[in-house]
Amino acid sequence: MALKRRRADQSSPAPAPPPPLRTPKRQPVVVFAHGAGGPSSSDWMVHWKEMVQDALDTVEVVTFDYPYMSGGKRRAPPKAEKLVDHHLGIVKDAASKYPGHPLILMGKSMGSRVSCMVASSDEIDVSAVVCLGYPLKGVNGAVRDEILLQMKVPTMFVQGSKDALCPLDRLEATRQKMSCKNELHIIDGGDHSFKIGKKYLEARSLNQHDVEMEAVKVISQFVQNSFTESCA
Repeated sequence: MALKRRRADQSSPAPAPPPPLRTPKRQPVVVFAHGAGGPSSSDWMVHWKEMVQDALDTVEVVTFDYPYMSGGKRRAPPKAEKLVDHHLGIVKDAASKYPGHPLILMGKSMGSRVSCMVASSDEIDVSAVVCLGYPLKGVNGAVRDEILLQMKVPTMFVQGSKDALCPLDRLEATRQKMSCKNELHIIDGGDHSFKIGKKYLEARSLNQHDVEMEAVKVISQFVQNSFTESCA
């Protein structure tokens, strides 16, 4: 009996519980819309697409051309509202192709304005919108903020400090009235396409590449925070 008791006392300890499973980082899919003056194949769009693809570790950056760009002829764009249906169709296709991946809408100038319109659709679930050079001022100089004031999705603005289409004081006033989470990254000395003059760069010991990479880094952090918070 004593022998049996000692063997029971010397039994192996219970195995340690397995370590908790880590949730893998979910790669976002980005739908990137061009501006009024250049198609998705423009040097500017290709450059920013590549930077965003790398910085955000996306599953894909989807670019496309609005119908008025077809045929290779340069045409004036229609009103932004008339581009929404086509843009929404592209977004829905991307979301269907990558179910479960955070959906990010990004646009250059006019494309950012249409992206904000599309983000309000009940047919898609958008994690964040990134506006590159948002055209806050219309042709007549009036502030076009009605779309932004209706936004419910986290929204990030990247704006050049010398962008005539978006005076920073007017954007700040609009941001304070917006109900959704929003952030602003300013490219000091940048124009509507973030181009900085050579003298401006030299006077501040800057270079265009580093300035753009810093903007992309901020975008990446904003995007990551947006879909992390939505899952919390």
